[in-house]
Amino acid sequence: MEARYDPHAIEAKWRELWARERTWEVSNEPEARPKQYVLEMLPYPSGEPHIGHLKCYSVGDAVAHFRRRQGYRVLHPMGYDAFGLPAENHAIRTSQHPRVSTEKSIAEFRRQFHRWGVSIDWSREFGTHEPSYYRWTQWLFLRFLERDLAYRRQAAVKWCPRDQTVLANEQVVDGRCERCGTPVEARQLEQWFFRITAYAEQLLRDLDDLDWPEHVKTMQRNWIGRSEGAEVVFRCEELGIDYPVFTTRPDTLFGATFFVLAPEHPDVFKLNDSPEVREYVNRAMQASHEERGAADRRKTGVALGRYVRNPVNGELIPMFVSDYVLMEYGTGAIMAVPAHDERDHEFAREFGLPIREVIEGGEDVQRQAYTGDGPMVNSGPFDGLHNREAYERIVEWLEREGKGRRAVNYRLRDWLISRQRYWGCPIPVVYCERECGIVPVPDEQLPVELPDISDYAPKGRSPLAAAEEWVRTSCPRCGGEARRETDTMDTFVDSSWYFLRYCDPHNDRAPFDREVLRRWMPVDQYIGGVEHAILHLLYARFFCKALADMELLDVREPFARLFTQGMVTREGAKMSKSKGNVVSPRDYVERYGADTARTYVLYIGPPEQDADWSDEGIAGIHRQLGRLWRVAREVADRTPPSDAPRGEATPLLRKAHWAIDKVTRDCERFAFNTAIAAVIELDNEIYRYKDELYESAEGASQLRFAVATAGSLIFPFAPHLGAEVYELMTGRRVWEEPWPQADPALLESESFELVVQLNGKLVDRVEAPSGASREELAEIARRSPKLAARLDGREIVKTVVVPGRLVNFVAR
Repeated sequence: MEARYDPHAIEAKWRELWARERTWEVSNEPEARPKQYVLEMLPYPSGEPHIGHLKCYSVGDAVAHFRRRQGYRVLHPMGYDAFGLPAENHAIRTSQHPRVSTEKSIAEFRRQFHRWGVSIDWSREFGTHEPSYYRWTQWLFLRFLERDLAYRRQAAVKWCPRDQTVLANEQVVDGRCERCGTPVEARQLEQWFFRITAYAEQLLRDLDDLDWPEHVKTMQRNWIGRSEGAEVVFRCEELGIDYPVFTTRPDTLFGATFFVLAPEHPDVFKLNDSPEVREYVNRAMQASHEERGAADRRKTGVALGRYVRNPVNGELIPMFVSDYVLMEYGTGAIMAVPAHDERDHEFAREFGLPIREVIEGGEDVQRQAYTGDGPMVNSGPFDGLHNREAYERIVEWLEREGKGRRAVNYRLRDWLISRQRYWGCPIPVVYCERECGIVPVPDEQLPVELPDISDYAPKGRSPLAAAEEWVRTSCPRCGGEARRETDTMDTFVDSSWYFLRYCDPHNDRAPFDREVLRRWMPVDQYIGGVEHAILHLLYARFFCKALADMELLDVREPFARLFTQGMVTREGAKMSKSKGNVVSPRDYVERYGADTARTYVLYIGPPEQDADWSDEGIAGIHRQLGRLWRVAREVADRTPPSDAPRGEATPLLRKAHWAIDKVTRDCERFAFNTAIAAVIELDNEIYRYKDELYESAEGASQLRFAVATAGSLIFPFAPHLGAEVYELMTGRRVWEEPWPQADPALLESESFELVVQLNGKLVDRVEAPSGASREELAEIARRSPKLAARLDGREIVKTVVVPGRLVNFVAR
């Protein structure tokens, strides 16, 4: 009776050994081996791991195993991005403390990651919700505050009236909160910010040096959005307020006939607090930036009943609020030049505003804006100049007159970190009720711990505000009465430095030791979803640059290489509970074992692309792994141990060295799907040749080598099976063995498998000499009995030969 592949018994055996011997732990002590820091983006622990986690950690673990066996000292840690809204909303529904549901999820994530056999250094594990971690998040905040990189100001924000919290632009979809679907509103609140704009130029420039996917770097460049121009000051004399405007077209200043503020501009309600303006601003905030910027969107707005003075000609021009102006561009205010800007032209036509030509070249600017170049008109002393020359002259005049300056603008805005929620890192400042104002909590009083509360429901302010005993404190500076900050930090703050803490997770004197970080940073290979291409990656880069300037860190970029994996879909659609197409890794691991689930998720397509899940596909991979285990058992029983293959090279020995070469090259470029296919191909060849190789000692030694090689090569993808097969063949531990090296002499095969096609469809595979000519290959293929049967009397009218690969016959 044929032996049955039992993945659960095999996996338990190796999983327990690795845990008992703490195999994947690595010391911080210096050693001769080069380092390799392999890191997947830390998961948010909600419920249990999903198929995206399985794919991400299968990719990362394959890299970690591959690098270890190439001689690297590999750091591969694990933690949890544990603060955030989902746990708090769960607490509101169930009255269960967020810590309880979070730690329950963490326990499930830990259990399943262990079950998958991921080679994690568990001695470095932590959650960002633990006081021992967020103590140092607060410490870093205070260092940012000391250097004016953290500051507080009033700002217009998108507010979710149901969740009662501020939303980032990315959390608003079609004018609604992405989490609960409630229409958003505009509010002005005192908020904490990080001054990321101080690093805009560095963040942009240093992208050139990163080994990242080009599309990710392009996304970051576009988000930072550098443009050159001038900042021009328009004055509202009624209120005595100067409004700076950034423009890339100072040559059109004389054509500005009105002035527009974004709905989010903090001065809108100072200028006009009427119900009409408030209603318009709230309605505008419900639209996405993409919708507001759409070319075919009808221009709307409200006159504010105020005027500003154009600095170049002294003309008073009316002020409006309109949603086609974005706070994210320039200063959130624009000078509108309808003759030479299409959006301004549409607005002017809609509201009957003057359209004044200042650059000649268009047919009729009253009907259509002219955006090209030409001589200046209606521009006072600059008339007759070409507008490109006038650009420079006008900027020089503005600077000379103190009415503007040459400027570089970035689309990037400072990072708003305040959240009016409970389940987050407390902001370590107090507000003195005497005269000290904002006072940082002293380092020795950190962490400022979250108090336990019973009511998590938002009420227009942070739930922490209701914890009166916690809020009331004394001022560290004067000893008088003070109140704690009740906002918590954006969870992106927690994930902007966690990779540094992994290097030195038990340090209770500092967030990390600079000398230890020298041994590990930067992360050599970072792995995660492209959905984090902008915010998380940008914020982490900002943190590293700021910390380097504080001389806390030696590297200015956290992630040397980046790999973004694609999604796993089902029936061509993104998985979601509402569609009923969610694949649970747990179900498939229980049915087939972790090795099958891990191998299949890497086999279904290039890992950087989306791939569709198939129950038939995973069953096929399970059969392939079972075949490898069975042949290993058989060969172990029927052949004596052998240190190395002996005798003249057989086709199977050549195939083994081909597989070594192929899998090595594929692992270097993350082509894990084709690497696994190569191991399957080797396994098939083992079955093809095994019976004849049993007949001699030399053949048996080569057979044993080929099976050991298959176990060695499958190990990064199916580590338990790889360890089992390799032990059966060699008695050794595969993870302690160096990665195999292909013999170049054996890669030059004397023959190859020639594909025979008829009208583009596969008919046969036949052996052909490697050096055969086109004519010889055509003749070999023509002799195929299967071809003759398929031709069935039809005439071959054309023969296409691809040397080294195939012959295709076209027949009629």
